[in-house]
Amino acid sequence: MTVYLVGAGPGDPELLTVKGADVLRRADVVIYDRLSVASLLDLARPDAERISVGKTSGHPSVPQDEINALLVARSREGKEVVRLKGGDPFVFARGGEEAQALLDAGVPFEVVPGITSAVGVPAYAGVPVTYRGLSTSFTVVTGHEDPWAATETDWDAVARVGGTIVILMGVATRVAIAERLMAGGLPAETPVAAVRWGTRPEQRTVRTTLGRLGTVELEPPVTLVVGAVAALDLRWFESRPLFGRRVVVTRAREQASDLVERLHRFGAETIELPAITIDEPDDGGEELRECAAWLSRGDFEWVVFTSANAVDRFCALLRDAREFGRTRVAAIGPGTADALRRFGVEPDLVPERFVAESLVDGFPSGKGKVLLPRAAVARDVLVTGLATKGWAVTAVAAYRTRAVEPSTSALAEAAKADAITFTSSSTVTNFVQVAGLDSIPPVVVCIGPVTAATARDAGLTVDVVADEHTIEGVVQAIVAALAS
Repeated sequence: MTVYLVGAGPGDPELLTVKGADVLRRADVVIYDRLSVASLLDLARPDAERISVGKTSGHPSVPQDEINALLVARSREGKEVVRLKGGDPFVFARGGEEAQALLDAGVPFEVVPGITSAVGVPAYAGVPVTYRGLSTSFTVVTGHEDPWAATETDWDAVARVGGTIVILMGVATRVAIAERLMAGGLPAETPVAAVRWGTRPEQRTVRTTLGRLGTVELEPPVTLVVGAVAALDLRWFESRPLFGRRVVVTRAREQASDLVERLHRFGAETIELPAITIDEPDDGGEELRECAAWLSRGDFEWVVFTSANAVDRFCALLRDAREFGRTRVAAIGPGTADALRRFGVEPDLVPERFVAESLVDGFPSGKGKVLLPRAAVARDVLVTGLATKGWAVTAVAAYRTRAVEPSTSALAEAAKADAITFTSSSTVTNFVQVAGLDSIPPVVVCIGPVTAATARDAGLTVDVVADEHTIEGVVQAIVAALAS
């Protein structure tokens, strides 16, 4: 079987190539190092074996010979193996040595290049490695090897080449490197940009000069950019409104991706701490299946959905959208409406305000039956309100939310965050029940007034309620609260 040497890029998981993601999804075994982003491992199948061989500065590391042997052994077991490496596997990542070992053993392998930190990290810091009138070339050098690169690298020649110098793994040896480059002719005033954890939410850029590089406090991993281009400040990544902010997402894991992705787009680091999980109702969905069968017979004049979860659970029981026939459909908000559209159904009614009371206000008076698939535990505003308008309402449990108990370490991380989001009353109730009030970050953001009321009843101070009671509304509320 084939071993794939895959470059994971410098840190941002979205910089993984399409081919890299494809082979990760097919892998039986993923052997990864310290610089690989943990979330990339989620691309692999749940049953794939995951083996860490990460090298940590100052601590014992897995010898390269053992890594080579592991790659050969797992492949000979008939398994597809991905060797996931930070950056590019052939740029200071010892991928060449691993490829040679596989070649010598007769094991098929492929190289999947990745974005090297030598280019990707300066780009995220707003430092182009080439720039007309400033630099027409760039040189990539390692600052750390055994023996130290300074004993093998002609630093005088590197200094004379001109252009941009990108130094990887050079924090510990930066004083000696600066001295050698200045001895080679570079002025002490030569600009330097030092970028730590480049392309990741915790990225930080320090601007200094070659002469003062040794006085700057730096901790690895850092990419050093030396040259005139390092004086340019075309920042974009660190200028996003939520950059450097940490936000707790309490939504069920099955639903969190949309909110997480939007927060990342604005630069926030997210801590996913689901307070609930979406589960089958207590009867295993038997009553819901019966109602789905009644729908196809035309028993209901309306079906009202109050969440995307209810849409997904109910529509999964139908052959296709035609089973709604002449039955009209209402959705409480745009998220629920979008879930219906994915199933091919355009809702007949979406209220102006995305709460049950507004849906009742906009609902026509009449006679007949209304089906209400919803959470097993829910407010009775719709049932009561629609009944007063003449409708016979059948409320059926489409799903049940159950509490999730986070780990102690996860709760500790949550308490250090800048904000926490609640997108339903159940997330509030369950989070406070398992975590307590001490784990609540300084800013509490709620999706709407009902959720906010639940939060206040639980003893929380609600700082922001989204004007639009949607995921996008929550994101905009967080931006307004934290961007300053």
